Amino acid sequence: MPIASTGHAPASVPTLHLPGRQGRPLRVLACPDSFKTSLSAADAARALADGWRTARPGDAVTTLPVADGGEGTVEALALAASTEPRLARVSGPHGSVVEVPWLLLEDGTAVVELAAACGLGLMRTLDPLGADTQPLGELLAHVLDAGARRVLVGLGGSASTDGGTGALRALGARLAGPRGHVLPRGGGSLPDLSGLDVRDLRPLPPDGVHLLTDVDSPLVGPDGAAHVFGPQKGAGPADVELLERGLRRLREVVGEPDTAGDGAAGGTGYGLRAIWGATSSPGATHVLEAAGFARALTDCDVVLTGEGSFDAQSLAGKIVGQVVDAARREGRPCVVVAGRVAGQTPATSLSLSDLAGSPSASLGEPARWLREAAAALAREVVTG
Repeated sequence: MPIASTGHAPASVPTLHLPGRQGRPLRVLACPDSFKTSLSAADAARALADGWRTARPGDAVTTLPVADGGEGTVEALALAASTEPRLARVSGPHGSVVEVPWLLLEDGTAVVELAAACGLGLMRTLDPLGADTQPLGELLAHVLDAGARRVLVGLGGSASTDGGTGALRALGARLAGPRGHVLPRGGGSLPDLSGLDVRDLRPLPPDGVHLLTDVDSPLVGPDGAAHVFGPQKGAGPADVELLERGLRRLREVVGEPDTAGDGAAGGTGYGLRAIWGATSSPGATHVLEAAGFARALTDCDVVLTGEGSFDAQSLAGKIVGQVVDAARREGRPCVVVAGRVAGQTPATSLSLSDLAGSPSASLGEPARWLREAAAALAREVVTG
């Protein structure tokens, strides 16, 4: 059914066929990722739930915000563990100070999120060559001082391509440049790296550090951190080549090959794994398990998920793609509601930009348009 109340070209809203549920309340699971810097996963889930209830007030809607290691990871795991985040103060961009939420779970595990400490959303102006991960290192030092026995690090949404060297500096590593001078901060200086001193690098906590990665990219190469994600951080073609040379130089100095996931957060996956000794795995799998997603999926009739931009890459291991795949395996109808839907994907989807009439309109009021989208989907349910 087209929606024409906005005054713009109508958007096509998919029909949800649910045979056998006629006259019975539906159980709806709203489990979106964050919409980047415009809406948190929790706020997005609430908007979807509110919108659905306006059209079908008798249905039971469960909200389950999710994340894949990027923005919203701490929030999603805090809700799953029913615990309140703590705050740490770290050095922010442009000389600012940032208060960063983190978790300390009952078993002594600390959960931190790179995006909250040095993510793209904190940048007033992009600095692809000078931005670094030092605030993450300060946050890690803080949770180690607080007595964490294990640390989970959500990697994603970074503003830098420094191979994690800023974080390692804050943890005690020293990076030397030409003639033994201290190497300047930022990924742009890494081609001049001449040495790495880790004698004063803080040891791992007793139960180690585990990285939750949001991509499976390697450190370098055409699918690596600089080439794929550098442009999102403001890097032009010449910057990308400089950053690529820097990451290759870092790998040469460290002497450790890179592997899948090492390109996460501008190569921070590599630095923390190869130099500090952290382990890593896809963040989406960890968060879904901690949040009880499998149980919630079994107990629902319809799944609503979403993110800021949905495209073919979303189905290649990212959180929304995992939700879509799991819903398909369980035979549950699933709709992706995204700010922008790009290209052709096999998933059923609805674009807020189309619904609102333009990307700027949907970005200006993302919660409103998520409510509109959910209400429109609820009106299109066929239960006979």
